[in-house]
Amino acid sequence: MNEPVRFVGAGPGDPELITVKGMRVLAEADRVVYAGSLVPKTLLQYCRKDVKAFDSASLTLAETHALMKEGYEAGEKVVRLHTGDPGLYGALQEQMALLDRDNIAYAVIPGVTAAFAAAAAMNRVLTVPETSQTVILTRLGARTPVPGKENLADLASHRATMLIYLSVQHIEEVVGQLRVHYPADTPVIVAYRVGWPEQKFLQGTLDNIAALVHSEQIERQAIILVGEVFGEKAPEGEGIKRSKLYDESFSHQFRDAEKTG
Repeated sequence: MNEPVRFVGAGPGDPELITVKGMRVLAEADRVVYAGSLVPKTLLQYCRKDVKAFDSASLTLAETHALMKEGYEAGEKVVRLHTGDPGLYGALQEQMALLDRDNIAYAVIPGVTAAFAAAAAMNRVLTVPETSQTVILTRLGARTPVPGKENLADLASHRATMLIYLSVQHIEEVVGQLRVHYPADTPVIVAYRVGWPEQKFLQGTLDNIAALVHSEQIERQAIILVGEVFGEKAPEGEGIKRSKLYDESFSHQFRDAEKTG
């Protein structure tokens, strides 16, 4: 029985931000299909020297599928290497549909998405008690439309932590829609090429982030992180909100409950 085609999340750019499982599958692969414009070639260091590697950056969906099908039918171990996490803005659904049509088995190995890597690189958290306990991952509608119920301005009404993909080229429109509900001084970070050697982080507010983006001439491959959680970190003892997970009284209550349970 042929091995399933494996979709592997490569992480956002840093070749060490791939899972151990993803690295193992790459090491075992006979054929790897990857988008060279997004996935760093340094990830191929985990492959065997004789691996068949195909850059899909200039290929259509049908051509990419044909490469995977060819390898699968030849009994090869095939890996489709995706940037970030395959399930997030990765056109995964279309690829799986073609594999289903041709009765080709497949499996998905998740990866680290760019927004999470950006927050980690800046030592920021996405949820802070009593500030934001909700994270919204979204994008501005463009060539790929967004359902009406997911209009950016409507999502902004929650004033939650928001991670906006594939939209930095329309930064003024993004800011305009967010300003419907977020205050002008809401912290914003634009993370460019996260995990790559040239990564860059712009820190500002809704009031000035567009100017910063234009000044740095960032037009693609950037994530927009919005919310109060990205403001200046308060020093210990100056109003910082703590999780109850390690709260002393909570721990005592939990132990007492165990004794009486």
